[in-house]
Amino acid sequence: MSMKLLIPVASGLEQITKRQLFTLGYEKAPADNGRIEVEGDWLDIARLNLFLRSGERVLILLARFHAETFDELFDGVYALPWEEWLTADSQILMDGKSVQSKLAAIKAAGGVAKKAIIRRLADKAKSKRQTFTETGARSIVGVSIFKDEVSITLDTSGEGLHKRGYRSLAYSAPLKETLAAGLIDSTFYNPDKDVQKPFADPFCGSGTLPIEAAMKALHIAPGKNRDFDFTAWRCTPNGVLAQAKDEAFALEKHDIKPVILASDINPQAISIAKYHAKKAGVDKYIRFSVADATQFKSTDKYGVLVSNPPYGERLGEEKEVQALMGAFGKAFRALEDWNGYILTSLPEFERWFGKTADKKKKLFNANLVCGFYSYFGKPPKLQDEKKGEKNV
Repeated sequence: MSMKLLIPVASGLEQITKRQLFTLGYEKAPADNGRIEVEGDWLDIARLNLFLRSGERVLILLARFHAETFDELFDGVYALPWEEWLTADSQILMDGKSVQSKLAAIKAAGGVAKKAIIRRLADKAKSKRQTFTETGARSIVGVSIFKDEVSITLDTSGEGLHKRGYRSLAYSAPLKETLAAGLIDSTFYNPDKDVQKPFADPFCGSGTLPIEAAMKALHIAPGKNRDFDFTAWRCTPNGVLAQAKDEAFALEKHDIKPVILASDINPQAISIAKYHAKKAGVDKYIRFSVADATQFKSTDKYGVLVSNPPYGERLGEEKEVQALMGAFGKAFRALEDWNGYILTSLPEFERWFGKTADKKKKLFNANLVCGFYSYFGKPPKLQDEKKGEKNV
């Protein structure tokens, strides 16, 4: 059964997610209005939920139609074969948004859509006395309206894909896992090519960046330790998630030894990060330490530094962060041939850091507009006995 699948993606991570899809075998993946579309079946739904590092969810696109009134919306939703997807006890939750459309009241639109679903299920029920208890499996129905064009979706993921299952302890300003994975995939960190090149995060906080780096190096599917809504639906074929998990297990590489360094000046942060790394199954691959980021050093000539330092959003903190970034910039400049990548919302970051970025991109972290600043070191050289010295 071939279906159209939509993958919502955070702004700025579209190309990164498309590259992840290409690696997974999905060559045709056009992006539109913050969503990437692919064709797939139930096994693809399981694979995408398991393997995607930066996608936010996996949605089944049930229909697209034009609607300017609630009657048109009701009729369009009612026309869909909901009896093939839902049952009388399905817990139906509504989600959605409306942009530049006449049906601007999205809560009201969701209510109309749910009434249409219930009416369709009731009309198609064998027993006309069918009751709808909503005590069964959760089904999140999306109503997205853009310029009066309605997209109706069914969310196969349930909880967002950033919820890997390893981060359970609270810590200030955590970085979303899907964003962290997208940042790492935006860098020159390639553990398959050079497993000994260090990855470092001197402001590791609760450990998200080093944990995601370790999972990438070990080829661990980010969704391997969590559940997804589609597995509880009666329409889902048996065994598809198990089949995808078998594939994920076969791809893991626990025999390699990546060099991943994670440090923070706060001992509590390191304690939390170690706990999260253990839950993720990567604790023995990360070297944790309590240390001042402004004193970061390395004897390795080449490496990749990726970090999300404090932003200083509270009143009076900005000057402290400016001084911190100045000292941190001095430490980074001593790592002559390292690549560095910093995510921050600090205004005029390059000025305080003391170095102009080679590349910068606008991203959003917890609704804050941030810059992702990239600094490129010289590429390492490998000696090839037959071809001589070459850049890699």
